[in-house]
Amino acid sequence: MDETPADAPDDPLFAEALAEFARLFDAAALAGEPDRTAMTLATAALDARPSARTVLLKGFDARGFVFYTHMDGRKGRELQANPYAALLFHWPRIGQGIQVRIEGRVHTVPDDEADAYFATRPRGSQLGAWASLQSETLDARASFEQRLAEVECRFEGREVPRPPRWTGFRVRPRWIEFWHAAPFRWHERVLYERDVAARWSKRMLYP
Repeated sequence: MDETPADAPDDPLFAEALAEFARLFDAAALAGEPDRTAMTLATAALDARPSARTVLLKGFDARGFVFYTHMDGRKGRELQANPYAALLFHWPRIGQGIQVRIEGRVHTVPDDEADAYFATRPRGSQLGAWASLQSETLDARASFEQRLAEVECRFEGREVPRPPRWTGFRVRPRWIEFWHAAPFRWHERVLYERDVAARWSKRMLYP
């Protein structure tokens, strides 16, 4: 799951898709979306059973779309076993509603990139990343609070480093769909798709 190079920067259709996402991402802020970075992340284990949850987008560029989590939690384990994911953004306050669907292979970000992002997190979030056994059974809230207290004591008076199994995942898109809501469900759907030779194409889809 090592990092891979970005798509060819001179591919005009990929650049167009990325620019359209950036435009809508800005429009979501202007429209007053509560959290434009919120996205549904869908993964699947090797048994092909899907699972979905909301995570937060922490960056995007020609290399892909990034979120952070613990590698030992459910989504981390599934992405290591089956490194493909789907993302869904829903911004109902833009026009009559926008959805952006992204699918692609997932790669872990470089350690220096994960370190740099972790250093920007609030201290409480940093401590929580150490204290939480993500997705494991918790017998009582008090057990987690005790682990938090132990971690606070451990790092008292110094910076909190990134836990070794906490990192970022980057979804390198092979499919980006822009879905614009319309009356009577006459929605407008525009799909950008990358083939095995890394060439991008663009087409419309029926509602």
